[in-house]
Amino acid sequence: MSVQKNTARSPLEIPRLQWDDIRYFFELARVGSLSGAARKLSVEHSTVARRVEALEQSLEVRLFDRLPKGWSLTPEGEALARQATRLDDEAQAFSRAAVGVSSLRGTVRISAPPVLASHLLVPRLAAIRSQWINIDLEVIGESREANLARGEADLAIRMLRPTAAGLVARCIGEMGYGLYAANGYTDRPQPEWEFLGYDEDLSQVPQQRWLNQIAGSRRFAFRSNNLAALLNAARAGLGIAALPCFLAADDPTLSLLPDHTCPTVRQLWLVMHPDVKRSPRVRLIADLLVNLVSTTPRLSLNGKHA
Repeated sequence: MSVQKNTARSPLEIPRLQWDDIRYFFELARVGSLSGAARKLSVEHSTVARRVEALEQSLEVRLFDRLPKGWSLTPEGEALARQATRLDDEAQAFSRAAVGVSSLRGTVRISAPPVLASHLLVPRLAAIRSQWINIDLEVIGESREANLARGEADLAIRMLRPTAAGLVARCIGEMGYGLYAANGYTDRPQPEWEFLGYDEDLSQVPQQRWLNQIAGSRRFAFRSNNLAALLNAARAGLGIAALPCFLAADDPTLSLLPDHTCPTVRQLWLVMHPDVKRSPRVRLIADLLVNLVSTTPRLSLNGKHA
């Protein structure tokens, strides 16, 4: 006679859980779709589904209703998602604390607006490579604000003072703008001038509002949400653009229109989470960024250092 083992779990037995399964559950609960969670976790969507199903089996609880338009949390899932959020906060705090006790070796990730990253930071950081010889830098050009609390970056340069609680911010410079066009463009009659501006999504930024006043009823021949595209359009002779001085003042293909002084000055903020401020390598790169910006010529229209 064979004896069947009872594999059912005792009501008081606590299931053994894998932290990664909880992390997959948390991301899926946060974004509500397999594809979105997969992008965030850099895995296939089938992996997300498999790990969440494994967690459901371990807990013997259904966490999501599988719907055609996405995965919707069940009431049980909603209760556990709140706990998972707290666990994720603790895990992020642990990661930041680990950075805080680190040495001058390792990786530092910097988030900055794309043109600032590519045209201001990278060339100048490369020129002082000997000062961060044991550090691996990651410079991420992005228009969105990286979530520093979740470790998406160690340092961020932003053009607006951060409003999120718990961040350390310091104004490290001011960036001025001027009107620039390809050499010889302004030889044509002023009524024939055409302009290059931001698209509708960025129509309310201060330098665009100023440019609208200058253009008046004259035509905007080209618009873009990308500052590098506006720079290249101006170089190609498509029209007149409001460009940051550091980007255009020393460009041999462009000329400044000196009769139009732009009143817009954008502050540059260096932002970090206080937990990573204790890291020697993060502090080193932060100090280098402060010095880099403060000694950049042509950051403002008058050519003074910011």
